[in-house]
Amino acid sequence: MAGLGPSNSKEKLIAFLESPESYPHRPTEVRAIQTHISWVFLASPFVFKVKKPVNLGFLDFSTLEKRHYFCQREIELNRRLAPEVYRGVVPIYKTASGFSFNGEGEIVEYAVKMKELAHGFFLNELLDKNRVGENEISRVISSLHRFYQAETPTPEIERWGTPKKLKISTDENFAQVQPFVDKTISSAAFEVIRHYTNQFYILSENLFKERIQLHRILDCHGDLHLDHVHLTPEATTIFDCIEFNDRFRFIDIANDLGFLAMDFDFKGRSDLGNLFLRNAAHELGDAGMLKVANFYKCYRAFVRGKVESIQATEKETANPQEHEKQAARYFRLALRYTTAGSQPLILAVMGRIGAGKSTIAKRLASELNWPVFSSDETRKTLVGVPLNQRTPPKVRDKVYSRQMTQRTYRKLVEHGFGALRKNHGAILDATFSSRALRKVLRDECNKANVPFQCVELEADPNEIKKRLHGRDEKTAEGSDARLEDFDKLNASYEAPSELAPDLIRVSTRTSIADAVKAILLRLVEKQCELF
Repeated sequence: MAGLGPSNSKEKLIAFLESPESYPHRPTEVRAIQTHISWVFLASPFVFKVKKPVNLGFLDFSTLEKRHYFCQREIELNRRLAPEVYRGVVPIYKTASGFSFNGEGEIVEYAVKMKELAHGFFLNELLDKNRVGENEISRVISSLHRFYQAETPTPEIERWGTPKKLKISTDENFAQVQPFVDKTISSAAFEVIRHYTNQFYILSENLFKERIQLHRILDCHGDLHLDHVHLTPEATTIFDCIEFNDRFRFIDIANDLGFLAMDFDFKGRSDLGNLFLRNAAHELGDAGMLKVANFYKCYRAFVRGKVESIQATEKETANPQEHEKQAARYFRLALRYTTAGSQPLILAVMGRIGAGKSTIAKRLASELNWPVFSSDETRKTLVGVPLNQRTPPKVRDKVYSRQMTQRTYRKLVEHGFGALRKNHGAILDATFSSRALRKVLRDECNKANVPFQCVELEADPNEIKKRLHGRDEKTAEGSDARLEDFDKLNASYEAPSELAPDLIRVSTRTSIADAVKAILLRLVEKQCELF
Protein backbone atom coordinates (compact mmCIF):
# COMPACT_ATOMS: atom_id res chain seq x y z
CA MET A 1 0.00 0.00 0.00
CA ALA A 2 1.59 3.27 -1.13
CA GLY A 3 2.28 5.58 1.80
CA LEU A 4 2.92 2.80 4.30
CA GLY A 5 6.38 1.79 5.46
CA PRO A 6 7.69 -1.71 4.76
CA SER A 7 6.95 -2.97 8.27
CA ASN A 8 3.31 -1.92 8.17
CA SER A 9 1.02 -4.01 6.04
CA LYS A 10 -2.52 -3.27 4.99
CA GLU A 11 -3.60 -5.98 7.45
CA LYS A 12 -2.27 -3.88 10.33
CA LEU A 13 -4.07 -0.81 9.04
CA ILE A 14 -7.32 -2.74 8.76
CA ALA A 15 -6.83 -4.07 12.29
CA PHE A 16 -6.36 -0.48 13.49
CA LEU A 17 -9.56 0.63 11.75
CA GLU A 18 -11.50 -2.34 13.12
CA SER A 19 -10.61 -1.44 16.73
CA PRO A 20 -13.05 0.87 18.62
CA GLU A 21 -10.10 2.26 20.63
CA SER A 22 -8.58 3.74 17.45
CA TYR A 23 -11.30 6.37 17.07
CA PRO A 24 -11.39 9.64 19.04
CA HIS A 25 -15.13 9.27 19.70
CA ARG A 26 -14.67 5.70 21.08
CA PRO A 27 -17.55 3.75 19.47
CA THR A 28 -18.73 0.68 21.36
CA GLU A 29 -18.00 -1.50 18.31
CA VAL A 30 -16.78 -1.29 14.72
CA ARG A 31 -18.24 -3.33 11.89
CA ALA A 32 -16.20 -3.77 8.71
CA ILE A 33 -17.64 -4.15 5.19
CA GLN A 34 -15.59 -4.83 2.09
CA THR A 35 -16.33 -3.99 -1.55
CA HIS A 36 -14.14 -4.60 -4.58
CA ILE A 37 -12.68 -1.08 -4.26
CA SER A 38 -13.07 -0.03 -0.62
CA TRP A 39 -13.03 -0.98 3.05
CA VAL A 40 -15.90 0.54 5.02
CA PHE A 41 -15.86 0.76 8.83
CA LEU A 42 -19.10 1.46 10.68
CA ALA A 43 -18.14 3.20 13.91
CA SER A 44 -21.38 4.75 15.17
CA PRO A 45 -22.40 7.47 14.73
CA PHE A 46 -19.89 7.72 11.86
CA VAL A 47 -18.68 5.69 8.92
CA PHE A 48 -15.10 5.72 7.62
CA LYS A 49 -14.31 4.57 4.09
CA VAL A 50 -10.79 3.78 2.88
CA LYS A 51 -10.04 3.16 -0.78
CA LYS A 52 -8.12 0.04 -1.75
CA PRO A 53 -4.78 0.56 -3.52
CA VAL A 54 -6.01 -0.99 -6.76
CA ASN A 55 -5.91 -0.15 -10.46
CA LEU A 56 -8.79 -1.86 -12.27
CA GLY A 57 -8.51 0.08 -15.51
CA PHE A 58 -11.77 1.95 -15.03
CA LEU A 59 -10.43 3.30 -11.71
CA ASP A 60 -6.95 3.95 -10.35
CA PHE A 61 -6.38 4.18 -6.58
CA SER A 62 -2.84 2.86 -6.83
CA THR A 63 -1.05 5.76 -5.08
CA LEU A 64 -1.67 7.68 -1.89
CA GLU A 65 -1.95 10.91 -3.88
CA LYS A 66 -4.66 9.45 -6.10
CA ARG A 67 -6.59 8.07 -3.15
CA HIS A 68 -6.43 11.47 -1.45
CA TYR A 69 -7.68 13.19 -4.59
CA PHE A 70 -10.59 10.78 -5.03
CA CYS A 71 -11.51 11.04 -1.34
CA GLN A 72 -11.87 14.79 -1.85
CA ARG A 73 -13.86 14.24 -5.03
CA GLU A 74 -16.16 11.85 -3.19
CA ILE A 75 -16.96 14.51 -0.59
CA GLU A 76 -17.46 17.24 -3.18
CA LEU A 77 -19.68 15.24 -5.52
CA ASN A 78 -21.82 13.56 -2.88
CA ARG A 79 -22.60 16.81 -1.11
CA ARG A 80 -24.77 17.62 -4.13
CA LEU A 81 -27.37 15.10 -2.95
CA ALA A 82 -26.36 14.35 0.66
CA PRO A 83 -24.68 17.45 2.18
CA GLU A 84 -25.43 16.41 5.77
CA VAL A 85 -23.87 12.97 5.38
CA TYR A 86 -20.40 13.75 4.00
CA ARG A 87 -18.30 15.31 6.79
CA GLY A 88 -14.82 15.45 5.25
CA VAL A 89 -11.56 13.67 4.49
CA VAL A 90 -9.68 12.34 7.52
CA PRO A 91 -5.91 11.62 7.34
CA ILE A 92 -4.47 8.53 9.01
CA TYR A 93 -0.96 8.91 10.45
CA LYS A 94 1.86 6.49 11.03
CA THR A 95 3.29 6.67 14.54
CA ALA A 96 5.99 4.83 16.41
CA SER A 97 3.34 2.61 17.99
CA GLY A 98 1.18 2.07 14.90
CA PHE A 99 -1.48 4.32 13.42
CA SER A 100 -3.40 7.34 14.67
CA PHE A 101 -6.04 9.92 13.75
CA ASN A 102 -4.52 12.55 16.10
CA GLY A 103 -2.29 14.48 13.68
CA GLU A 104 1.14 13.16 14.61
CA GLY A 105 3.59 11.49 12.24
CA GLU A 106 3.49 10.88 8.50
CA ILE A 107 0.18 10.67 6.63
CA VAL A 108 -0.05 7.17 5.18
CA GLU A 109 -3.74 6.93 4.25
CA TYR A 110 -6.98 8.89 3.98
CA ALA A 111 -10.55 8.03 4.91
CA VAL A 112 -13.85 9.58 3.91
CA LYS A 113 -15.79 10.39 7.09
CA MET A 114 -19.56 10.14 6.84
CA LYS A 115 -22.54 10.37 9.13
CA GLU A 116 -24.01 6.91 9.69
CA LEU A 117 -27.50 6.49 8.32
CA ALA A 118 -30.04 4.65 10.45
CA HIS A 119 -30.46 0.98 9.66
CA GLY A 120 -33.85 -0.23 8.50
CA PHE A 121 -34.46 2.70 6.15
CA PHE A 122 -32.29 1.85 3.16
CA LEU A 123 -34.48 1.23 0.13
CA ASN A 124 -33.41 -2.42 -0.15
CA GLU A 125 -34.38 -2.95 3.52
CA LEU A 126 -37.74 -1.26 3.04
CA LEU A 127 -38.31 -3.38 -0.05
CA ASP A 128 -37.64 -6.57 1.93
CA LYS A 129 -40.28 -5.43 4.42
CA ASN A 130 -42.73 -4.70 1.57
CA ARG A 131 -42.76 -1.02 2.54
CA VAL A 132 -42.02 0.47 -0.88
CA GLY A 133 -44.92 1.83 -2.87
CA GLU A 134 -45.78 4.74 -5.10
CA ASN A 135 -45.27 7.27 -2.30
CA GLU A 136 -41.69 6.16 -1.64
CA ILE A 137 -40.94 6.05 -5.35
CA SER A 138 -42.34 9.56 -5.77
CA ARG A 139 -40.03 10.85 -3.03
CA VAL A 140 -36.99 9.39 -4.78
CA ILE A 141 -38.07 10.82 -8.14
CA SER A 142 -38.65 14.28 -6.66
CA SER A 143 -35.17 14.36 -5.10
CA LEU A 144 -33.57 13.26 -8.34
CA HIS A 145 -35.63 15.73 -10.34
CA ARG A 146 -34.32 18.62 -8.23
CA PHE A 147 -30.80 17.23 -8.54
CA TYR A 148 -30.96 16.99 -12.34
CA GLN A 149 -32.47 20.48 -12.63
CA ALA A 150 -29.49 21.89 -10.68
CA GLU A 151 -26.96 20.30 -13.06
CA THR A 152 -25.82 22.24 -16.12
CA PRO A 153 -25.17 20.33 -19.35
CA THR A 154 -21.93 21.29 -21.08
CA PRO A 155 -20.39 20.20 -24.41
CA GLU A 156 -17.74 18.25 -22.49
CA ILE A 157 -20.41 16.28 -20.63
CA GLU A 158 -22.80 15.86 -23.56
CA ARG A 159 -20.23 14.28 -25.85
CA TRP A 160 -20.40 11.24 -23.57
CA GLY A 161 -23.93 10.65 -24.84
CA THR A 162 -22.74 9.66 -28.33
CA PRO A 163 -22.49 5.97 -29.32
CA LYS A 164 -18.75 6.46 -29.94
CA LYS A 165 -18.19 7.52 -26.34
CA LEU A 166 -20.68 5.06 -24.86
CA LYS A 167 -18.86 2.23 -26.62
CA ILE A 168 -15.76 3.02 -24.57
CA SER A 169 -17.61 1.82 -21.48
CA THR A 170 -19.47 -1.10 -23.06
CA ASP A 171 -16.41 -2.38 -24.96
CA GLU A 172 -14.43 -2.11 -21.73
CA ASN A 173 -17.09 -4.17 -19.96
CA PHE A 174 -17.01 -6.92 -22.56
CA ALA A 175 -13.21 -7.05 -22.42
CA GLN A 176 -13.23 -7.26 -18.61
CA VAL A 177 -15.96 -9.93 -18.53
CA GLN A 178 -14.26 -12.11 -21.16
CA PRO A 179 -12.22 -14.03 -18.52
CA PHE A 180 -15.47 -14.99 -16.77
CA VAL A 181 -17.13 -16.56 -19.83
CA ASP A 182 -18.32 -20.10 -19.00
CA LYS A 183 -17.75 -19.30 -15.31
CA THR A 184 -20.36 -16.70 -14.35
CA ILE A 185 -21.77 -16.05 -17.85
CA SER A 186 -22.33 -18.49 -20.69
CA SER A 187 -20.60 -17.93 -24.02
CA ALA A 188 -24.01 -17.68 -25.71
CA ALA A 189 -25.23 -15.00 -23.30
CA PHE A 190 -21.98 -13.05 -23.66
CA GLU A 191 -22.18 -13.02 -27.45
CA VAL A 192 -25.90 -12.26 -27.55
CA ILE A 193 -25.61 -9.31 -25.14
CA ARG A 194 -22.67 -7.91 -27.09
CA HIS A 195 -24.60 -8.29 -30.36
CA TYR A 196 -27.65 -6.55 -28.89
CA THR A 197 -25.52 -3.69 -27.54
CA ASN A 198 -23.75 -3.04 -30.84
CA GLN A 199 -26.98 -3.34 -32.84
CA PHE A 200 -28.65 -0.81 -30.58
CA TYR A 201 -25.89 1.71 -31.29
CA ILE A 202 -26.38 1.28 -35.03
CA LEU A 203 -30.17 1.27 -35.12
CA SER A 204 -30.69 4.02 -32.53
CA GLU A 205 -28.12 6.60 -33.64
CA ASN A 206 -30.78 9.26 -34.14
CA LEU A 207 -32.25 8.51 -30.73
CA PHE A 208 -28.88 9.14 -29.07
CA LYS A 209 -28.58 12.44 -30.99
CA GLU A 210 -32.04 13.44 -29.83
CA ARG A 211 -31.13 12.72 -26.20
CA ILE A 212 -28.15 15.06 -26.51
CA GLN A 213 -30.20 17.77 -28.22
CA LEU A 214 -32.75 17.60 -25.40
CA HIS A 215 -29.91 18.03 -22.85
CA ARG A 216 -30.56 14.70 -21.15
CA ILE A 217 -26.83 14.04 -20.67
CA LEU A 218 -25.79 15.45 -17.29
CA ASP A 219 -23.29 15.00 -14.48
CA CYS A 220 -25.43 12.38 -12.74
CA HIS A 221 -25.09 10.09 -9.73
CA GLY A 222 -23.75 7.11 -11.67
CA ASP A 223 -24.31 4.39 -9.06
CA LEU A 224 -27.98 4.70 -8.27
CA HIS A 225 -29.10 1.43 -6.76
CA LEU A 226 -31.25 0.35 -3.83
CA ASP A 227 -28.41 0.36 -1.27
CA HIS A 228 -27.68 4.02 -2.02
CA VAL A 229 -31.14 5.40 -1.27
CA HIS A 230 -32.21 6.05 2.33
CA LEU A 231 -35.77 7.02 3.23
CA THR A 232 -36.85 8.05 6.72
CA PRO A 233 -40.17 9.78 7.44
CA GLU A 234 -38.19 13.05 7.66
CA ALA A 235 -35.62 12.83 4.87
CA THR A 236 -34.73 11.36 1.49
CA THR A 237 -30.98 10.75 1.20
CA ILE A 238 -29.23 9.56 -1.95
CA PHE A 239 -25.51 8.96 -1.47
CA ASP A 240 -22.32 7.21 -2.70
CA CYS A 241 -22.18 8.50 -6.26
CA ILE A 242 -19.32 7.64 -8.62
CA GLU A 243 -16.22 9.75 -7.96
CA PHE A 244 -13.44 7.69 -9.54
CA ASN A 245 -14.31 8.10 -13.22
CA ASP A 246 -16.16 11.06 -14.69
CA ARG A 247 -17.44 9.15 -17.72
CA PHE A 248 -19.47 6.93 -15.39
CA ARG A 249 -21.33 10.05 -14.19
CA PHE A 250 -21.48 11.98 -17.47
CA ILE A 251 -24.47 9.96 -18.61
CA ASP A 252 -28.04 10.07 -19.83
CA ILE A 253 -30.48 10.48 -16.97
CA ALA A 254 -32.18 7.36 -18.39
CA ASN A 255 -28.92 5.52 -17.69
CA ASP A 256 -28.89 6.85 -14.13
CA LEU A 257 -32.52 5.97 -13.44
CA GLY A 258 -32.20 2.67 -15.30
CA PHE A 259 -29.84 1.39 -12.62
CA LEU A 260 -32.47 1.70 -9.90
CA ALA A 261 -35.15 0.20 -12.17
CA MET A 262 -32.83 -2.73 -12.89
CA ASP A 263 -32.26 -3.21 -9.17
CA PHE A 264 -36.01 -3.48 -8.61
CA ASP A 265 -36.15 -6.09 -11.38
CA PHE A 266 -33.28 -8.01 -9.81
CA LYS A 267 -35.18 -8.14 -6.53
CA GLY A 268 -38.21 -9.57 -8.32
CA ARG A 269 -40.19 -6.30 -8.23
CA SER A 270 -40.45 -5.39 -11.88
CA ASP A 271 -43.80 -3.80 -11.06
CA LEU A 272 -41.98 -1.18 -8.99
CA GLY A 273 -39.17 -0.83 -11.53
CA ASN A 274 -41.63 -0.13 -14.34
CA LEU A 275 -43.64 2.22 -12.09
CA PHE A 276 -40.46 4.09 -11.20
CA LEU A 277 -39.50 4.69 -14.84
CA ARG A 278 -43.03 5.58 -15.96
CA ASN A 279 -43.51 8.10 -13.16
CA ALA A 280 -40.01 9.52 -13.60
CA ALA A 281 -40.62 9.99 -17.33
CA HIS A 282 -43.84 11.84 -16.50
CA GLU A 283 -42.41 14.08 -13.75
CA LEU A 284 -39.27 14.92 -15.71
CA GLY A 285 -41.23 15.49 -18.91
CA ASP A 286 -39.07 12.92 -20.67
CA ALA A 287 -41.15 10.26 -22.41
CA GLY A 288 -38.15 9.47 -24.60
CA MET A 289 -36.28 7.87 -21.71
CA LEU A 290 -38.54 4.84 -22.00
CA LYS A 291 -37.18 4.20 -25.51
CA VAL A 292 -33.65 3.69 -24.17
CA ALA A 293 -34.52 2.21 -20.77
CA ASN A 294 -34.01 -1.46 -21.68
CA PHE A 295 -30.65 -0.72 -23.28
CA TYR A 296 -29.40 1.02 -20.15
CA LYS A 297 -30.89 -1.58 -17.82
CA CYS A 298 -29.05 -4.26 -19.78
CA TYR A 299 -25.84 -2.24 -19.44
CA ARG A 300 -26.36 -1.83 -15.70
CA ALA A 301 -27.09 -5.51 -15.09
CA PHE A 302 -24.00 -6.46 -17.08
CA VAL A 303 -21.84 -4.08 -15.02
CA ARG A 304 -23.17 -5.57 -11.79
CA GLY A 305 -22.40 -9.04 -13.11
CA LYS A 306 -18.87 -7.87 -13.86
CA VAL A 307 -18.39 -6.38 -10.40
CA GLU A 308 -19.67 -9.51 -8.65
CA SER A 309 -17.39 -11.65 -10.83
CA ILE A 310 -14.39 -9.54 -9.89
CA GLN A 311 -15.25 -9.72 -6.19
CA ALA A 312 -15.44 -13.51 -6.41
CA THR A 313 -11.76 -13.60 -7.45
CA GLU A 314 -10.41 -11.40 -4.65
CA LYS A 315 -8.38 -13.09 -1.93
CA GLU A 316 -10.16 -11.19 0.86
CA THR A 317 -13.61 -12.33 -0.29
CA ALA A 318 -15.13 -14.57 2.37
CA ASN A 319 -17.73 -16.27 0.18
CA PRO A 320 -16.68 -16.24 -3.49
CA GLN A 321 -19.41 -18.73 -4.43
CA GLU A 322 -22.09 -16.27 -3.36
CA HIS A 323 -20.58 -13.55 -5.55
CA GLU A 324 -20.42 -15.98 -8.47
CA LYS A 325 -24.06 -16.85 -7.92
CA GLN A 326 -25.06 -13.19 -7.84
CA ALA A 327 -22.97 -12.46 -10.95
CA ALA A 328 -24.74 -15.22 -12.86
CA ARG A 329 -28.13 -13.79 -11.85
CA TYR A 330 -27.18 -10.32 -13.05
CA PHE A 331 -25.92 -11.67 -16.37
CA ARG A 332 -29.15 -13.61 -16.88
CA LEU A 333 -31.10 -10.43 -16.17
CA ALA A 334 -29.01 -8.58 -18.76
CA LEU A 335 -29.80 -11.33 -21.26
CA ARG A 336 -33.50 -11.05 -20.43
CA TYR A 337 -33.52 -7.37 -21.37
CA THR A 338 -31.99 -8.21 -24.76
CA THR A 339 -34.50 -10.92 -25.58
CA ALA A 340 -37.72 -9.85 -23.88
CA GLY A 341 -37.32 -6.26 -22.74
CA SER A 342 -39.07 -5.26 -19.53
CA GLN A 343 -42.41 -6.90 -20.17
CA PRO A 344 -43.28 -10.50 -19.20
CA LEU A 345 -43.05 -13.03 -22.01
CA ILE A 346 -44.44 -16.48 -22.72
CA LEU A 347 -41.99 -18.37 -24.93
CA ALA A 348 -43.51 -21.42 -26.61
CA VAL A 349 -41.02 -24.00 -27.90
CA MET A 350 -42.97 -26.15 -30.36
CA GLY A 351 -42.42 -28.62 -33.16
CA ARG A 352 -42.81 -32.21 -34.23
CA ILE A 353 -42.19 -35.08 -31.82
CA GLY A 354 -38.53 -35.82 -31.28
CA ALA A 355 -37.40 -32.41 -32.57
CA GLY A 356 -35.54 -31.69 -29.31
CA LYS A 357 -38.09 -29.40 -27.69
CA SER A 358 -37.50 -30.47 -24.09
CA THR A 359 -33.73 -30.30 -24.38
CA ILE A 360 -33.78 -26.85 -26.00
CA ALA A 361 -36.43 -25.57 -23.59
CA LYS A 362 -34.32 -26.58 -20.59
CA ARG A 363 -31.22 -24.89 -22.00
CA LEU A 364 -33.17 -21.71 -22.70
CA ALA A 365 -34.55 -21.85 -19.17
CA SER A 366 -31.02 -22.07 -17.82
CA GLU A 367 -29.91 -19.06 -19.87
CA LEU A 368 -32.91 -16.88 -18.97
CA ASN A 369 -33.57 -18.19 -15.46
CA TRP A 370 -37.17 -18.97 -16.41
CA PRO A 371 -39.23 -22.03 -15.46
CA VAL A 372 -40.24 -24.63 -18.07
CA PHE A 373 -43.71 -26.16 -18.22
CA SER A 374 -44.11 -29.32 -20.27
CA SER A 375 -47.34 -30.52 -21.88
CA ASP A 376 -46.21 -34.12 -21.23
CA GLU A 377 -45.82 -33.50 -17.52
CA THR A 378 -48.99 -31.39 -17.33
CA ARG A 379 -51.06 -34.10 -19.02
CA LYS A 380 -49.74 -36.88 -16.81
CA THR A 381 -50.30 -34.81 -13.68
CA LEU A 382 -53.91 -34.17 -14.69
CA VAL A 383 -54.63 -37.90 -15.21
CA GLY A 384 -52.50 -39.19 -12.34
CA VAL A 385 -49.83 -41.03 -14.34
CA PRO A 386 -46.27 -40.95 -12.86
CA LEU A 387 -44.16 -38.47 -14.84
CA ASN A 388 -41.44 -40.93 -15.84
CA GLN A 389 -43.80 -43.80 -16.61
CA ARG A 390 -45.32 -44.37 -20.03
CA THR A 391 -49.10 -44.08 -20.06
CA PRO A 392 -50.65 -47.58 -20.07
CA PRO A 393 -52.09 -48.55 -23.51
CA LYS A 394 -55.58 -49.20 -22.12
CA VAL A 395 -56.07 -45.56 -21.08
CA ARG A 396 -53.98 -43.89 -23.79
CA ASP A 397 -56.95 -43.08 -26.06
CA LYS A 398 -58.69 -41.30 -23.21
CA VAL A 399 -55.55 -39.49 -22.05
CA TYR A 400 -54.84 -38.26 -25.58
CA SER A 401 -58.42 -37.45 -26.52
CA ARG A 402 -59.16 -34.06 -28.04
CA GLN A 403 -60.96 -32.98 -24.87
CA MET A 404 -58.05 -33.93 -22.59
CA THR A 405 -55.53 -32.33 -24.95
CA GLN A 406 -57.45 -29.04 -24.91
CA ARG A 407 -57.61 -29.22 -21.11
CA THR A 408 -53.86 -29.97 -20.95
CA TYR A 409 -52.93 -26.97 -23.08
CA ARG A 410 -55.14 -24.59 -21.17
CA LYS A 411 -53.57 -25.78 -17.92
CA LEU A 412 -50.11 -25.44 -19.51
CA VAL A 413 -50.76 -21.80 -20.39
CA GLU A 414 -52.23 -21.24 -16.93
CA HIS A 415 -49.00 -22.53 -15.36
CA GLY A 416 -47.02 -20.13 -17.55
CA PHE A 417 -49.12 -17.16 -16.49
CA GLY A 418 -48.73 -18.14 -12.84
CA ALA A 419 -44.94 -17.94 -13.13
CA LEU A 420 -44.79 -14.51 -14.74
CA ARG A 421 -45.02 -12.38 -11.62
CA LYS A 422 -42.06 -14.04 -9.95
CA ASN A 423 -39.96 -14.97 -12.98
CA HIS A 424 -41.06 -12.41 -15.58
CA GLY A 425 -41.03 -15.14 -18.21
CA ALA A 426 -41.98 -18.76 -18.75
CA ILE A 427 -41.19 -21.41 -21.36
CA LEU A 428 -43.87 -23.79 -22.64
CA ASP A 429 -42.58 -27.09 -24.01
CA ALA A 430 -45.20 -28.69 -26.26
CA THR A 431 -45.78 -29.76 -29.86
CA PHE A 432 -48.67 -27.30 -30.41
CA SER A 433 -49.33 -29.63 -33.33
CA SER A 434 -52.62 -28.09 -34.48
CA ARG A 435 -53.93 -24.66 -35.33
CA ALA A 436 -56.58 -25.13 -32.62
CA LEU A 437 -53.97 -25.66 -29.89
CA ARG A 438 -51.97 -22.65 -31.02
CA LYS A 439 -55.21 -20.66 -30.95
CA VAL A 440 -55.58 -21.57 -27.27
CA LEU A 441 -52.17 -20.01 -26.61
CA ARG A 442 -52.85 -16.91 -28.71
CA ASP A 443 -56.34 -16.30 -27.31
CA GLU A 444 -55.32 -16.76 -23.68
CA CYS A 445 -52.28 -14.49 -24.06
CA ASN A 446 -54.30 -11.81 -25.83
CA LYS A 447 -57.00 -12.02 -23.17
CA ALA A 448 -54.38 -11.58 -20.42
CA ASN A 449 -52.49 -8.94 -22.42
CA VAL A 450 -49.30 -11.02 -22.14
CA PRO A 451 -46.82 -11.02 -25.05
CA PHE A 452 -45.88 -14.42 -26.45
CA GLN A 453 -43.31 -15.70 -28.91
CA CYS A 454 -43.33 -19.05 -30.68
CA VAL A 455 -40.22 -21.00 -31.67
CA GLU A 456 -40.63 -23.97 -34.02
CA LEU A 457 -37.81 -26.49 -33.96
CA GLU A 458 -37.05 -28.29 -37.20
CA ALA A 459 -35.19 -31.60 -37.33
CA ASP A 460 -34.29 -34.18 -39.96
CA PRO A 461 -36.89 -37.02 -39.95
CA ASN A 462 -34.15 -39.64 -39.82
CA GLU A 463 -32.64 -37.95 -36.78
CA ILE A 464 -36.07 -37.84 -35.14
CA LYS A 465 -36.51 -41.57 -35.73
CA LYS A 466 -33.11 -42.21 -34.20
CA ARG A 467 -34.07 -40.21 -31.09
CA LEU A 468 -37.39 -42.03 -30.78
CA HIS A 469 -35.66 -45.37 -31.12
CA GLY A 470 -33.38 -44.34 -28.27
CA ARG A 471 -36.42 -43.72 -26.08
CA ASP A 472 -37.41 -47.36 -26.27
CA GLU A 473 -34.29 -48.21 -24.31
CA LYS A 474 -34.98 -45.72 -21.53
CA THR A 475 -36.90 -46.47 -18.37
CA ALA A 476 -37.63 -42.83 -17.50
CA GLU A 477 -39.06 -40.54 -20.18
CA GLY A 478 -41.66 -37.80 -19.86
CA SER A 479 -42.98 -38.17 -23.40
CA ASP A 480 -45.10 -41.17 -24.36
CA ALA A 481 -44.15 -40.88 -28.05
CA ARG A 482 -42.07 -43.74 -29.43
CA LEU A 483 -40.80 -44.82 -32.82
CA GLU A 484 -44.03 -46.68 -33.64
CA ASP A 485 -45.96 -43.41 -33.17
CA PHE A 486 -43.84 -41.40 -35.60
CA ASP A 487 -45.78 -41.85 -38.84
CA LYS A 488 -49.16 -41.12 -37.26
CA LEU A 489 -48.01 -38.08 -35.25
CA ASN A 490 -45.87 -36.72 -38.07
CA ALA A 491 -48.80 -36.92 -40.52
CA SER A 492 -51.17 -35.14 -38.11
CA TYR A 493 -48.78 -32.25 -37.44
CA GLU A 494 -50.09 -28.98 -38.87
CA ALA A 495 -47.29 -26.56 -39.76
CA PRO A 496 -47.79 -23.25 -37.90
CA SER A 497 -47.97 -21.15 -41.07
CA GLU A 498 -50.57 -18.87 -39.51
CA LEU A 499 -47.94 -17.59 -37.07
CA ALA A 500 -45.67 -16.21 -39.81
CA PRO A 501 -43.91 -13.76 -39.95
CA ASP A 502 -43.66 -13.68 -36.14
CA LEU A 503 -42.66 -17.33 -35.88
CA ILE A 504 -39.01 -18.12 -35.15
CA ARG A 505 -37.85 -21.26 -36.95
CA VAL A 506 -34.59 -22.88 -35.86
CA SER A 507 -32.99 -26.13 -36.98
CA THR A 508 -31.78 -28.63 -34.39
CA ARG A 509 -29.53 -30.36 -36.92
CA THR A 510 -26.59 -28.48 -35.42
CA SER A 511 -25.47 -28.64 -31.80
CA ILE A 512 -27.81 -27.80 -28.94
CA ALA A 513 -25.59 -24.83 -28.05
CA ASP A 514 -25.84 -23.46 -31.59
CA ALA A 515 -29.62 -23.88 -31.67
CA VAL A 516 -30.03 -22.09 -28.33
CA LYS A 517 -27.78 -19.26 -29.42
CA ALA A 518 -29.70 -18.94 -32.70
CA ILE A 519 -32.99 -18.65 -30.82
CA LEU A 520 -31.60 -16.00 -28.48
CA LEU A 521 -30.24 -14.01 -31.42
CA ARG A 522 -33.60 -14.17 -33.19
CA LEU A 523 -35.29 -12.93 -30.02
CA VAL A 524 -32.81 -10.04 -30.01
CA GLU A 525 -33.81 -9.26 -33.62
CA LYS A 526 -37.43 -9.10 -32.50
CA GLN A 527 -36.45 -6.58 -29.82
CA CYS A 528 -34.42 -4.60 -32.34
CA GLU A 529 -37.51 -4.24 -34.52
CA LEU A 530 -38.97 -2.12 -31.70
CA PHE A 531 -36.10 0.40 -31.77
